[in-house]
Amino acid sequence: MSAQPIADNLFTEDMNALIGARNKETGQIFFPLPLNPADNIEPIALATRGTVWTYTVQRFPPKPPYIGPTEPEKFKPYVVAYVSLPGQTMVESRLTGIDPDDVKIGMEVEFTVIPLDPDAPPEEQLLIHAFKPVQGE
Repeated sequence: MSAQPIADNLFTEDMNALIGARNKETGQIFFPLPLNPADNIEPIALATRGTVWTYTVQRFPPKPPYIGPTEPEKFKPYVVAYVSLPGQTMVESRLTGIDPDDVKIGMEVEFTVIPLDPDAPPEEQLLIHAFKPVQGE
């Protein structure tokens, strides 16, 4: 078994975007796709670029069901942000590829997939969504 998404219907088949939901009657877009969508809900691929609306830094190991190092000396702080996807919705997500001190509200970010626990063996990896800074712009 290779790395797997942490949940069904989280990513598009090619894992290049998140799957959100659109209300067919109102056009409202939200994330995540409900486990049992109503007839008026359709899955859609969400935008892969957005901007950081706000964020916080997780500086200590969270309580369970957190997966990862729990010893304070091994824990690495990470950023959790609300990413605004233009014309769609806001997504809560980790930010990756940036030092927590360098994150700025309004910075442009793009979708990526990362392992929940980078130290887990490849066959046990669970993949989660994240956003990283857009490079070269």
